[in-house]
Amino acid sequence: MTTVDKVEIENFERVADDWWNETGAFKPLHKLGPTRIKYLRSQLDPHFSCDLNNIKPYSKLSILDIGCGGGLVCEPLARLGAKMTGVDASTKNIEKAITHAAESNLDIEYLPVTAESLVEKKKQYDAVLALEVIEHVADVALFVETCTKLVKPNGLIIFSTLNRTPKSFALGIVAAEYILRWVPAGTHDWKKFLRPSEIAAQLRRHQYIPSDITGMTYNPINDKFSLSKDDLAVNYFLTAVRQK
Repeated sequence: MTTVDKVEIENFERVADDWWNETGAFKPLHKLGPTRIKYLRSQLDPHFSCDLNNIKPYSKLSILDIGCGGGLVCEPLARLGAKMTGVDASTKNIEKAITHAAESNLDIEYLPVTAESLVEKKKQYDAVLALEVIEHVADVALFVETCTKLVKPNGLIIFSTLNRTPKSFALGIVAAEYILRWVPAGTHDWKKFLRPSEIAAQLRRHQYIPSDITGMTYNPINDKFSLSKDDLAVNYFLTAVRQK
């Protein structure tokens, strides 16, 4: 059994050379990058009692980024001291990530493997990130189960994805793909978007519960993303912890 959708992987491999091009196919990910890191820190810092006076507050943390792509999340977290592992089913993505990390003088473990293969090797991490990836997998239930198995006791799982709402269809599909052309047409399938309750239901099957759900909104006037506790209609983050 696998969570890999070969068609999705092929779609991303076509634009793999564009990962670090801020005006290319991954322009939206570059735009939301600072907001994404802000959210991750809002969850990681208090949960692990990180020393915020330390220039590398994550020096004691091991973090796994599933579907890491070219390393847009791995690199900033590595700069904060985290022992980063990035995995991606696309060899082209991993090659791009390795090259850029070397150019940036960052020590990051990148592996062209599936998350399931890490479970087979009994790997575990303080935090597991699955950012903008669950809407691309072939088997959501298996993917969530895999994520839970990769977390150390007292660790965190953090997802980010698109909600399945009329607003997400209008903005995440029509606007992003066909009007603004932020991403290639066909990048997303609205039917594969997940409501927070659907991810939460899968997590509860494995004794995990959401500890935080926060939306992310885009303001076209200032061309910036921001976090929102009230608006989950398009993009959202969901952090989960093991039930006690």
